[in-house]
Amino acid sequence: MKYLVMVQGSQADYEAMAGTASPAGPAWNEEDMRAMFAFMKAVNDDLTESGELVDANGLAEPARTRFVGAGQDGRPVVSDDPHGRTEVVLAGYWVLACESLERVTEIAARIATCPQPAGAPDHPVVIRQIMGEGAGESAG
Repeated sequence: MKYLVMVQGSQADYEAMAGTASPAGPAWNEEDMRAMFAFMKAVNDDLTESGELVDANGLAEPARTRFVGAGQDGRPVVSDDPHGRTEVVLAGYWVLACESLERVTEIAARIATCPQPAGAPDHPVVIRQIMGEGAGESAG
């Protein structure tokens, strides 16, 4: 079965990783960033070796987000960063091909231990089954 594993973050989190502290959390330093990137590389390398990694990417900061919806007149309504600094949005993802929900949960639990500075916000790692070739199968 395929699963989407997601990590979340806010604009303030991205700014913290760029070195700017906020009431939401401390500024990250170069050592913090190196530790995070080394951790993510090790996770990705292990998932590649196991054959479970289908795709993985980090996403641009929320300030570079564009939302497009339908207006009442049927014309598109476009807005940039309507959620501001504190709204938590998708920050990165993995598409994984795993034998079971238990296995993908093990992977998500590992991802949740990614190093970060003390006091940084702790966002949950979210798992969603991708419907498709195994759509008739239970995610539980």
